[in-house]
Amino acid sequence: MPDFSQNGPQDNTRSVLVALLASAIVISAIWILKPFLPATIWAVTIAVTTWPLLRRLQTVVGNSRRTAVSLTILIAMLVFILPLWLAITTVSGHFSDIATLISTASSLHIPDEPEWLARLPLVGQHIAPLWDRVQHMQLPEMIQKIIPAPETMIHTFLAYAGSFSILALQFILTLVILGFLLMRAEAATAVANSLVTILAGHRGKEMLQLAACTIRGVAFGVTVTAVVESTVAGIGMKLAGVPWISILTAATFMICLLQGGPGFTLIPAVIWVYFERGLAPAALLFAVTIITIVIDNVLRPFLIRKQADIPLILIMLGVIGGLGGLGLVGIFIGPLILSVAYTLTKSWINDSGRKNPSLTPPMES
Repeated sequence: MPDFSQNGPQDNTRSVLVALLASAIVISAIWILKPFLPATIWAVTIAVTTWPLLRRLQTVVGNSRRTAVSLTILIAMLVFILPLWLAITTVSGHFSDIATLISTASSLHIPDEPEWLARLPLVGQHIAPLWDRVQHMQLPEMIQKIIPAPETMIHTFLAYAGSFSILALQFILTLVILGFLLMRAEAATAVANSLVTILAGHRGKEMLQLAACTIRGVAFGVTVTAVVESTVAGIGMKLAGVPWISILTAATFMICLLQGGPGFTLIPAVIWVYFERGLAPAALLFAVTIITIVIDNVLRPFLIRKQADIPLILIMLGVIGGLGGLGLVGIFIGPLILSVAYTLTKSWINDSGRKNPSLTPPMES
């Protein structure tokens, strides 16, 4: 029989109580800081993403940290914060125009088939019956059944988005925390290295570097792609003579952030331009639509996979889940958290497989 010391049970009880007390303190601290967590997470994300840029700028400006931090915050505002803020304020400030736009789209009438379409070789005789079928399928009534009333959409968006003053406060807090993190970047990195070393041993620093690469890839892939797509789409709609340019560009940016793709706004715009402006402007806008779709399917995976190999479906789930759990800021935070969790889990599984080959699944024949 093992010989337990007299103080053994008391020591175990004391250890459990200390652990419970420490857990309660940590949970209470997180609960108190809950209103600041989205801004803090976003600031950490931007700081990790812009850290290489900060180091380059500091070298260029004569090793002045304050100047480099100021320039980095300005660039971060232009890339990560300002586009989202402009899109939100544009959409929220033009709800009446959006209602008019939806009503106009729902009352769109398909005209008769153009004569030149029937004369196309090979496909003309097949397009004519299809055109007649679409023309008589009561498209406006179908759209009105699928799309809710504009007033319902507006009230739903307002109820979901909440107060934009709170969102503005989060943006300001993000910039303040970002400036502090960039000024103390080396100290913050040292603390992070110490924590991950305690938690993960000698693999901690490698895991931290892997997480940083994942954050950079997702941040650039989601944000930069949405900015480029909406900019190209806005220029194309301007050249094609589409009305409500600012609204449609903002909507394109938001939809691209939500991983929906630019086709949700550009394809209906092409149809409208064809019926209202003619074939040439519609062909121009259609070419721009193809370009933006190519950008969406090439630039985003390139930017993400340049840093880490992450499934794009994981980005989409992160955007939707982040939006529902953290609000509009969650558009950025959600995919970052899921991507980092996926990358670290994949790395841990690979490490376990190398240490214990029996855990590695057999190769398919």
